[in-house]
Amino acid sequence: MGFPSVYPTGTTVYNPKKCWSGFTVFPAFETGAVLIDMNGQVLQLWKGLHGFPNKLLPGGYMMGSTGWRSFKHGYQDLLDIVQVDWEGRITWQFNRHELIEDEGEKPQWMARAHHDYQREGSPVGYYVPGMEPKVSEGNTFILCHRNLNNSKISDKLLLDDVFLEIDWEGNIVWEWVCSDHFDELEFSEAARNTMARNPNFHDIGIGFGDWIHINSMSLLGPNRFYETGDHRFHPDNIIWSGRQTNIIAIIDKKSGKIVWKLGP
Repeated sequence: MGFPSVYPTGTTVYNPKKCWSGFTVFPAFETGAVLIDMNGQVLQLWKGLHGFPNKLLPGGYMMGSTGWRSFKHGYQDLLDIVQVDWEGRITWQFNRHELIEDEGEKPQWMARAHHDYQREGSPVGYYVPGMEPKVSEGNTFILCHRNLNNSKISDKLLLDDVFLEIDWEGNIVWEWVCSDHFDELEFSEAARNTMARNPNFHDIGIGFGDWIHINSMSLLGPNRFYETGDHRFHPDNIIWSGRQTNIIAIIDKKSGKIVWKLGP
C-alpha cells in the first residue's frame, strides 16, 4: 500500500459556525513558536523558541525554551524555561536545577524541564476568565527530570520526575520528588516485580529507566469540590498524570502526600 507524496497544508477545514474564533500557538520544530489565526495566517513567529509546550501569556509574552539537551545523554530535557516578549527578548529565565557535565559537552546549568509548567495566577496555563498568569512577578511551577536511585523501585538508575516551584528570582522554594512516594502509589506485587526488572528503558541507548513518565502537572485552582468541604481538592494542591503507570493523582501541597488517586 502506497503513501501520498503530496500533503495538504495550511488551514484545510474551517467552519466558522462550528468554531469559536480565537488564536492557536504551536511549536514548529526547528523553526520556533508560531501564532496563527483561524484562517491559518501567521501572526507572529518567535524564532528559536522551543515549546514543550509553548504558552501565551497576557501582553503578548510567550513561554518556552531556548533549546534541548542532546538525546545522546538525556531524554526530553529542556535546557531552560524562558518568558520572552513580543519581539522575542528574554524577560525571565530559569535553568539552575542541575549543573550537567555531559561527556564531550561544556558543563552547563539546565532546568531539565519537560511536558508542563504553570505560572502563578492561572493554574491550568491558559486563559480562564478571572484568572490571568502573571508576567512581571509570581512563582512558576515546573515539571523536571532528575536521575537517581531508589531500591524500592529497582536496582537500576531511574529517570524520575520532580515538581519545582520557582520564585521570580529563580530560587527553588519547594520541590516534590515522585519516587519518594512510591509506596503511596500502591502497585501490585506483579507490577513491582516487572518494574524492578525493567523500569521502562528506552531504545535510544540511555542507561536509565523512565519508570513513571509524568505528562502533566497543574495546580487545581478554585473548584466546587473544595468549596463543598473536600480538602483533598485544595486550590494549592497539584494534580498530575503518569503515562507509564496509568495514574492520575493529587498531592497535598503542604505535606506532599498523595491524597487522591485513580489507578494504577
